[in-house]
Formats: sequence, C-alpha cells, structure tokens
Amino acid sequence: MPPRQTLPHIWLMIDERMGARLEAAIELVPAGGGVVLRHHRSDVVLGERVSALCKRRTLVLAVAGDVALARRLGAAMVHNPQGEAQGLLVSRSVHSIDEAQAASDADLVFVSPVYASPSHPGNAGLGLAAALALARAAGVAAVALGGMDAERGVEAIAAGFHGWAGIDAFLRS
Repeated sequence: MPPRQTLPHIWLMIDERMGARLEAAIELVPAGGGVVLRHHRSDVVLGERVSALCKRRTLVLAVAGDVALARRLGAAMVHNPQGEAQGLLVSRSVHSIDEAQAASDADLVFVSPVYASPSHPGNAGLGLAAALALARAAGVAAVALGGMDAERGVEAIAAGFHGWAGIDAFLRS
C-alpha cells in the first residue's frame, strides 16, 4: 500500500476533549507528522491557532469535514469531506469492509479502532490483523488508529501500515 504522495507516518487526532492540553499534545508530534482537526463545529479562531502551531512545527494539517475551513487554514488535507475536496488531499475513516472499499478514492485512510480506545467505548478493537485486512481492502496508504501509542505504532508499521495515529498517546506523555 504505497502512499500516492508523501504523507506523515505519525498523526495526532484532536477534538474538544483535549481542552487546555491541545498545544502540549501538538508539541509532542514529531516534525513532519500530521494533525487532524476534528472539532464538531467549525471554529475559525481555534483552527487558525492550530494551523499556526502546525506551520511552526512543520506538521501537516488536515481538517475534518469542512472543506472551506481546510482551504482557509491552508490545510493540505480534508478528512471525510462533506462535498468536493477542491484539490485537497482526502483522508477517510475506515471501520468496516464496506467503508474500506468505498475509500479507494482517498489518499489516506485511518483504520480504527485497532485496539480498545476511550474514543470507542465498549469496543474491544479489531486487532492488528483484521485492521490490516481493512487497510489492504482500501488499497491506499493506511494509518492505524485506536488504542495506539509509539510502541504499537512501530508494530503496525512493521505489519504493513503506513503509520499510526493517536489521541491519548499524546495526552499521556
């Protein structure tokens, strides 16, 4: 599953629950990594703050859903775009074989949950082998998400994932 374009191997997914820990978590993403802004409402002020942090740290920015906000912030990618991506790279969430097959037009997929995660309460996770099968079904660069940390990220990449993403992995550090 070679990436269609050079894409980060390590991603931070951010949302409202990060609160005051947002900037500290972004600081932990290695240079060349990525940040997906997944807040449930388009917040231009927050987006501009995150965009500035990403530019300063040489991180790739993706914005979930909102293509107009992604373009306004200078993001490289839109995650699960609502409508046409307007020339931006596209990433998609993959939780099932149907979603994997539908995501073949994406540049990158986030396969989740690989392991149990607070983001998916009550879900034990797919396990690495089943998650990798979904990644292969998508046929594009795939990132393992859900219960991930740096150690599990190394295992996922060795198994065939392009990279890994986390939320709590960056909050615990």
